[in-house]
Amino acid sequence: MKKSFGAVAPLATALLVTALLAAPQAHAAAYTLKDAAAATGRVFGAVVPAGLLGVADYAKALDQEFGQITPENEMKWNVVERVRGKFDFAAADRLVDYAESRGMAVRGSVLAWHSQLPGWVVNISSGAELLTALREHVAGVAGHFRARVDYWDVVNEAFGDSGVRRNSVFQERIGDSWVEEAFLAAQAADPTAKLCYNDYYTDGFGPKSDAVYGLVRDFIARGVPIDCVGFQGYFNSDHRVPADMAENLRRFADLGVDVHLTELNVTGSGETQAKAYAVAVSACLAVPRCTVITVGGVTDKYYWNAARTPLLIDADYGRKPAYFSVLDVLNEAAAGRR
Repeated sequence: MKKSFGAVAPLATALLVTALLAAPQAHAAAYTLKDAAAATGRVFGAVVPAGLLGVADYAKALDQEFGQITPENEMKWNVVERVRGKFDFAAADRLVDYAESRGMAVRGSVLAWHSQLPGWVVNISSGAELLTALREHVAGVAGHFRARVDYWDVVNEAFGDSGVRRNSVFQERIGDSWVEEAFLAAQAADPTAKLCYNDYYTDGFGPKSDAVYGLVRDFIARGVPIDCVGFQGYFNSDHRVPADMAENLRRFADLGVDVHLTELNVTGSGETQAKAYAVAVSACLAVPRCTVITVGGVTDKYYWNAARTPLLIDADYGRKPAYFSVLDVLNEAAAGRR
């Protein structure tokens, strides 16, 4: 997941972003991120570890700025079903309870992924048995949170960067159908939740985003349940915010699914970081069906990549220029709706 912020945007977008950055204080103080996003008809969330809910400053920033929680690791397979058939939802329940108590949305992440699997899953040699285990896992997790999770990342990162199916344990032993099977199991377990496919480096046009687009188009044509596509939004010195990001998001939306930014983060600092964030959020705002914007965490202080300061709030809970750039872009979009 490595590639540069500060991408070249179309001239009109670049001028808009520059103008917004020039005077952020004019309306920045009027809203929090969640309020500004809500005024555009969107949800603004963050990835959150359960262990930080008891940290007063962290919880204050979370409650003030964000309207949705995505569990960091608490719903992943090696946490909730470390032993086959024995589920442990203690940490995940804590996050969902917290969100519900504050009227926050919940993004369930993730039901099926090639990473963070317990050994017993990796050691299943039979494709038929692995498919049974996959179905049982999805049913157990999605069923436990039935009607309490707003949207699930059902499958994460099924494609490699070249657009070819990733050679995961599921792909190797079950075949292409494993992704479809996970979505069918999720729908059966919780028909109320929106079901999403999620991946990284799919923000602009390219082999990988084309492959995901093909998957979604095929699912819709055949009636396989899918409601949304998540774009992780990792931007750094090697992976720029693509100039065609809005156009790419729009082509997915035109298929009839919602599109979400699911782990947005931009390494760096200052105006360069602020401009990149503004361009990415503007791309979402340009697409009516881009309904959720989630950043990778609440504050740099606890982020896994903290040294590269990729989030909107710094380690001392100060709001960065990037924070104000996002806030101003959201406020500008909200003003345009009035």
